Amino acid sequence: MMRYLPFFLFVLLVGCKETTTTDNTNAQQFTSNYDEPYRLQYHFSPPAKWMNDPNGLVYNDGVYHLFYQYYPEDIVWGPMHWGHATSKDLVHWENKPIALYPDENGLIFSGSAVVDKDNTSGFGEDGVAPLVAIFTYHLMEGEKAGRTDFQTQGIAYSLDNGDTWTKYEGNPVIGNEGIKDFRDPKVFWDKDTKQWVMILVAGDHAKFYKSPNLKDWKLMSEFGKDQGAHGGVWECPDLFPLDHPDPDHYAKKWVLLISMNPGAPNGGSGTQYFIGDWDGEKFTTDQKEPLWLDYGMDNYAGVTYNNEPYGERIFIGWMSNWNYARNTPTEAWRSSMTLPRTLKLKRFNEGVRLTNYPYDKVDTLVYDREPVYYTEGPGQVYFDSVNLNQHRIQFKTSAKTDTYFILSNNLREEIEIGFFPEAGKMTFDRSQSGKVDFEPSFGAQRQEQPFNPDGDDIYVTAYIDASSIEIFVDWGRYVFTNQIFPNEPFDEVQVVPADEAALRWFRIDAIPSIWNKPTN
Repeated sequence: MMRYLPFFLFVLLVGCKETTTTDNTNAQQFTSNYDEPYRLQYHFSPPAKWMNDPNGLVYNDGVYHLFYQYYPEDIVWGPMHWGHATSKDLVHWENKPIALYPDENGLIFSGSAVVDKDNTSGFGEDGVAPLVAIFTYHLMEGEKAGRTDFQTQGIAYSLDNGDTWTKYEGNPVIGNEGIKDFRDPKVFWDKDTKQWVMILVAGDHAKFYKSPNLKDWKLMSEFGKDQGAHGGVWECPDLFPLDHPDPDHYAKKWVLLISMNPGAPNGGSGTQYFIGDWDGEKFTTDQKEPLWLDYGMDNYAGVTYNNEPYGERIFIGWMSNWNYARNTPTEAWRSSMTLPRTLKLKRFNEGVRLTNYPYDKVDTLVYDREPVYYTEGPGQVYFDSVNLNQHRIQFKTSAKTDTYFILSNNLREEIEIGFFPEAGKMTFDRSQSGKVDFEPSFGAQRQEQPFNPDGDDIYVTAYIDASSIEIFVDWGRYVFTNQIFPNEPFDEVQVVPADEAALRWFRIDAIPSIWNKPTN
């Protein structure tokens, strides 16, 4: 994904040529103890410096890879590299050295990675199937010269499961005939047509390419010039099949994710989706209105894992917003990822919708642990005296009455989430949540999303970390993802239904740190 970079920083690229080994002298990225103020304890964040989009999400030989946009010299956006982390379970992460560095073709912007099992690229050796990364080159020199062809697509390969990378000598594999915003390739193997498919975004629409070998690409079709939301530039596409929610439909439906900045429903950055069909050459949909993956302000540029071993579609997003990403009040590091989430299609009264809910292994963090607090309804809940960083809060309440869910502290800072079924909306208010004045849009408005529950009850799950809260209602049908920066941890929680008989039950669980820190 492209961001503006002052031209004088381009000199930092001098000497950054192609390499087949990883520079292990980048020591600053391994110095953190993960105990800095606002440091998230069970979400991925880099050890130090700036991070944005997740890139190259792929599973191979027992390892989940998370690459990401990374600037190793500062906590603001700069010359982009691919940072790297790995996991066995998508919950605990190991930081790895930088994977891809800028070179003479430009900065290394967002992209994807695949396992070339049949060695169609010819990069494999001695029976080892290569990992192939596909990414956007951004040539700052070309942009500053006023050209429109400064973004092209390149590839690199690894024969040691992502530890070291070799860039293809024929880069770029897709040139640019004058499209200013031409980036963020997502590639997958289409088993029906037996070819590689690439989705690129080009300003206000998506382009679909095909290739037999990951090197030679041909344009097939385009989508979106007259469909979906167009309040900003389209970015970070993804296309994948999911099971149809109706049992009598055997054909899969296809989902196209498109991130967009600005123009999200609550301001700044957001991710829309389309449900439709893919015939091997083009994507089509009869969807009339934009649909949004998440109505919070801090879930952007998310994509899904290739080659996932259990047939699930696992998503990770960047937990920030370009309105204020450079200004959030952290010092050693900046930005984190959302929890990994499972995407599914489900049918509701208003039609088929895409749900996203935390990957089931996230809850292994609280297995075999007694809850901090549990109560049966009816009534209201008021619970205090526990630092609520690193906790999961769950409750079940009536879908027929208004309910407030409030987190607060002794400084009278608070977050208020409202459920208003008669009015048909959910709200999220962080205007009094602590540090909010670093950018006007951070706490200026009450976020809203449509809310029309099907059943008699709603089920709410909230994951609270040091500087984030992710709210999931009815297993991911409604979602708010937001950063928060209280001046002291929240230690009071209230659930206040208008009808006191509405609350069914309420529970709090502590979540330990994935960075070997004690639970607060």
